[in-house]
Amino acid sequence: MNDPREHTPDEEAGRTDGEALSEPASPDPPESRADRAVPAWLSRAIALAAGWVVLLFVTYWVLGRLRTLLIMVLVAFFLSLAMEPAVDRLARRGWRRGSATALVLGVVLAFSAVFLAAAGSIVVGQAGDLVDRAPRYVRDFERFVNDDLGIEFDADSIVRDLRKGNGGLSSDNSEIVSNAVGVALAVGRGLLYFVTVLIFAFYMTADGPHMRRVICSRLPRARQQVVLDTWEIAIDKTGGYLYSRGIQAVVSAMVTWAFLFALGVPYSLALGLWVGIVSQFIPTVGTYIAMVLPVVVALKESPAKALWVLVFLVLYQQFENYILGPRVTRHSMDVHPALAIGTVFAGGLLLGGVGAILALPATAVIQAVISGYTTEREIIDAPLLEDPERTTRFQWIRSRFRRRRDGERRAER
Repeated sequence: MNDPREHTPDEEAGRTDGEALSEPASPDPPESRADRAVPAWLSRAIALAAGWVVLLFVTYWVLGRLRTLLIMVLVAFFLSLAMEPAVDRLARRGWRRGSATALVLGVVLAFSAVFLAAAGSIVVGQAGDLVDRAPRYVRDFERFVNDDLGIEFDADSIVRDLRKGNGGLSSDNSEIVSNAVGVALAVGRGLLYFVTVLIFAFYMTADGPHMRRVICSRLPRARQQVVLDTWEIAIDKTGGYLYSRGIQAVVSAMVTWAFLFALGVPYSLALGLWVGIVSQFIPTVGTYIAMVLPVVVALKESPAKALWVLVFLVLYQQFENYILGPRVTRHSMDVHPALAIGTVFAGGLLLGGVGAILALPATAVIQAVISGYTTEREIIDAPLLEDPERTTRFQWIRSRFRRRRDGERRAER
């Protein structure tokens, strides 16, 4: 029996061309999996980018955790650079390097102890007395302003506020105890950091040549010379910075002590040490911080003495800025004042007080390295590169009179 769906040869032949064309076309072959897959280079690029992102996050986390340790290592490194010239001098005279480092570090510790003892004696001896007698000091200042300066000044409200504050100092013993515990923990943490910095500085200085040999052994010969030259510049600039600041600190301390002693201000030696060290080793703002304590202590004696102390410190600061400072620092550090202020602020923003203190020697080192490895070119002649010609006021008036007279003569013609 024939299947009705089958067609005879005659039926197949009788199909028209239009019917043949109307048959549906066969579907295209499916795309292969290889054509739809992600290119290998794109996969590698995505994996590499993801790896870098993870690495950056891990590095940021590690640096955040180790920030305090890294700052201590940086401070110890600069301290070792400052001590190295003295240690090398002792080593050339036959001292063992470890013993020479211990001696220099001991001198640094002795000066630090003297400064802390002087500052502590002032704080402990004067803080309580200043708080207890604050109303009387305000009354003395009021009398000085009204009688001697002829200015009408009423301090009744200030005295009332001070007496209210004094009455509440011991009302909450638990708060006093908690504050004392916090201060003790802060002091202990500071001592731990200080000892850690000294240990790092000792080993960096005592084993300085060995440490440099280890670093240079991993570098090509050309790079070794660059590293050693940079290290030598760092030692020279950091040592010069400490040397110049030390000289100015000694002069400032002696002159301030002599003036305060002659004026009859108590704690004159301690205050002289305070002014000398703080004004020199805290950049930019150290001068103004150092002025506050002597003025406050002198104010305890009388407002007139406080005024004399303030005038003296301001005048001495001008002497130091324009006469003593340039003579001492011209061979050690040559940093433009605007650049010095900018780097101090930048160091403070990055690393706090430590960064502000280390900003100047670091800037001097970077500036010296750039000067040593760059070539100074010949400068073209241009008006902007030269200072304008200075003329006195008389010359300016005479030239202006001449121009006016020449103009009148031309107008007459």
